Amino acid sequence: MELGVSGLASGFDWRALVEQISDVERSPQRGLLTEQNTLQQRNNAYTGIKTQLAVLQSRVDALKEPSLFEARLSAAGDATIASASASTGAAQGSHAFDFVQLANAAQRLGSANVGAPLSATNDVSALTLSSAGFAGAVTAGTFTVNGQQITIATSDTLQSVFAQISTATGGAVAATYSAATDKISLSSGSEIVLGSATDTSNFLTLAKLHNHGDGSITSAGALGGIRSEGTLAGANFATAVSDGGSGAGAFKINGVSIAFSATGDSVKNVLDRINDSTAGVNASYDAVNDRFTLTNKATGDVGVALEDVTGNFLAATGLSGGTLARGKDLIYTVDGGGQLTSQSNTITEASSGLTGLSVTALKVGATTVDVSSDTSKIKTAITSFLSDYNKMQSLIDTQTASSTDTKGKVTAGVLAAESDVSDLASRLRATANASVSGLTGTLKSLNDLGIVSNGDDNSLKLEDEDRLAAALSGNLSSVKAIFADGTNGLAVKLGAYLERTVGDDGTLPARQTNLTKQAAAIDTQVSDMERVVQANRQRLLDSFVAMETAQANISNQLKYLQKTFQ
Repeated sequence: MELGVSGLASGFDWRALVEQISDVERSPQRGLLTEQNTLQQRNNAYTGIKTQLAVLQSRVDALKEPSLFEARLSAAGDATIASASASTGAAQGSHAFDFVQLANAAQRLGSANVGAPLSATNDVSALTLSSAGFAGAVTAGTFTVNGQQITIATSDTLQSVFAQISTATGGAVAATYSAATDKISLSSGSEIVLGSATDTSNFLTLAKLHNHGDGSITSAGALGGIRSEGTLAGANFATAVSDGGSGAGAFKINGVSIAFSATGDSVKNVLDRINDSTAGVNASYDAVNDRFTLTNKATGDVGVALEDVTGNFLAATGLSGGTLARGKDLIYTVDGGGQLTSQSNTITEASSGLTGLSVTALKVGATTVDVSSDTSKIKTAITSFLSDYNKMQSLIDTQTASSTDTKGKVTAGVLAAESDVSDLASRLRATANASVSGLTGTLKSLNDLGIVSNGDDNSLKLEDEDRLAAALSGNLSSVKAIFADGTNGLAVKLGAYLERTVGDDGTLPARQTNLTKQAAAIDTQVSDMERVVQANRQRLLDSFVAMETAQANISNQLKYLQKTFQ
């Protein structure tokens, strides 16, 4: 801590003098910091150039890929009959397709009426609605017969419901149950009318009772059904489901094993397990026909393999004893040839023999499919290259150009003195405007594609779009060679040059590394010089403090002598 008070005894502001001397000594530091700022500006400018070069490099990489020039477009003459796609390299041309039959999936239809009937006898006086084996749970509420509302609870027996129907209609409608057919019948001497807009119970729906316009209504089908919720053991199967007694039942569909437990799984659990497996089928329960179905996920005339391993799930559900509704293969012709088949409605080269072409049949009928070169994709790649090439040259011009203000003062660009930047612009221009050696024919350079160079600013311009379009449609192989020839293609050469310039070991990263080191070295020099300045400043301060102290002592002694000898 500096305690010396400047000029207290001497009257001379020596501390201000010391600061001025220190500031003068820092002059070399300021010069170095100015130089460091210039280095940093150059480094930042190089970063901008490197970023734009990386963008340009990606455009060049796209143009040097042979696959770009082999991109294909496909279109069906009638989009309602077929859709098409063509992969890279697909043969160009037009093909006539005639779809005679579409493919669909095979179904395994289980036996009907796999659910147990509501009752083993006609007497349903002890059968409560909550325990009856309807396909769904009966909901409490109201339903209407001949305009009379009947209210039921799930604890009611089926016979008590019949009695309520008779009472509500004044004995006009009688209801009975037949165990032989597993159906409910309603009879009356006049027309029976069921239901109303205000009904809240689903009884009539579960009982499959529908208006016929006469006095006799019988359930449209057997009423016993399978309950999807609850355990398999309590799902009302006509044949009880067994898992072998250990809870580890199993069956196979198309060789894929599915596990189940009669007391731990519900019908829904097992169906979901089948659908989520790799068995390749969708399993469902048809409550109307009281049967299970398995539908192949893939189309085509293929079967469904079934096997009960432990327990009897497939037998109890009627699937093992059901019938196979065979699927159909797609039947079609190409270019008037013989009939071909495909298990899928999507035709690949494996069945059609047309390399790289995929066609999906949407309906029976005939249409053409055209395959052509995707020239729009190629043109986009070329114009994107031109755009980013011009941005690169413009950026170089901005960083290297000099400007003059109104007073005639000339200000050089940040990279005006960097010869490697000027060389970069020249190399890019020379490579882009060169003719590709080794090519025959009329197309050998960008100029032959309608792309011209502006000598004033090194930019490239697509001046004749018709010329490029003609080259893409009529001489694509030469356009491909100009850019992507493995040895002399413009994109190939530009790509190699850009890699040497901005790659990991490129000249620009090396230049930036050098600039960073120079800037860091200046920090070290400035720190060393500042230590010298501070040391000199402290010596001057110490000397002036000593002078101030001595002068104060002399002043005090003089005052003492004057006081003593007065």
